[in-house]
Amino acid sequence: MTQVKQANRATPGKSAASKTVAVVGATGAVGGEMLRCLERSAFPTGTVRAFASERSVGKRLAFRNGEIELQALTPAAFEGVDVALFASESDISKEYAPIAVKAGAVAIDNSSAFRMDPKVPLVVPEVNGDQVTAEQRIYANPNCVAAIMAVALWPLHRAGKIKRIIAATYQSASGAGAAAMEELEVSTRAYLKGEAYEPKVLPHPYAFNLFNHNTTIGADGYNGEETKVIAEMRKIFGLPDLRVGVTCVRVPVLRAHSMAITAEFADKVSVEQAREILSKAPGVQVVDNRAANHFPMPVEVSGKDDVLVGRIREDLSDPSGHTLALFICGDQLLKGAALNAVQIAELLP
Repeated sequence: MTQVKQANRATPGKSAASKTVAVVGATGAVGGEMLRCLERSAFPTGTVRAFASERSVGKRLAFRNGEIELQALTPAAFEGVDVALFASESDISKEYAPIAVKAGAVAIDNSSAFRMDPKVPLVVPEVNGDQVTAEQRIYANPNCVAAIMAVALWPLHRAGKIKRIIAATYQSASGAGAAAMEELEVSTRAYLKGEAYEPKVLPHPYAFNLFNHNTTIGADGYNGEETKVIAEMRKIFGLPDLRVGVTCVRVPVLRAHSMAITAEFADKVSVEQAREILSKAPGVQVVDNRAANHFPMPVEVSGKDDVLVGRIREDLSDPSGHTLALFICGDQLLKGAALNAVQIAELLP
């Protein structure tokens, strides 16, 4: 088994005992990646139980050198489970995560069900992995944008104390699940053939188009994704008054999110300092080749663990020199979801 590279990862917990792991929503895009992350993780996975919808029960999924059979999710499903990874809708997580905990498992949830619960840590291991304790039984995985953004900005925050974040996101189909990824592929083929295609998963034509993130617009004009990012960045960083402004857009990319970020600091962080700090930061790879005009791209981060950071430059609109602009890319299915959840499991005592 190939272990996930640890040089850029949070250090796993020191438990050698074989663990039983449940993956809820194993047939989805995130659930499938959770299985693959477990395969190459340092986490001592012994037995895996995979759960999906009734129509998938009995089907088999490849895992390591064998197969696991998909089971129905029932209240009795978590008996003997040590860790339950939820890649499910929030209503499923709300119902079954407490059941898993009652059965003796630690629940790590990828939905929005527990993210803003003050009793539940919202964890990005590179940022606040110290919130993983022996006493805590439920952990929340952040929104994909917040997780990727936090990995890139936390090292700089530690150096200069971020006061304000302004960001625009370019979010891939993977953020809306496997069905949206398929719709992008099918609609693109139709477009190239000159055929009509009526969107079924997303509200607007996806091929060769981009549009406001497909979440509800609130009374303040922000969509639901933007509201999540603002609230979650504050919770992850432990800064309830952090000023965050973000515009979230869906773009016709299959996998991996990109973000243009402007960050204002209390203490000046030079471009050279930022590049040096980020080059040593866990979970980060600097891609900042000005001569070759080579910077982070979704195509180069898809399937990769690290967050790519580049276009590191001083914001010329701030004469004080306390503001940096940068561009980042991260795999939404990995660091934005499945990988982060498995990293949390690795930290469990």
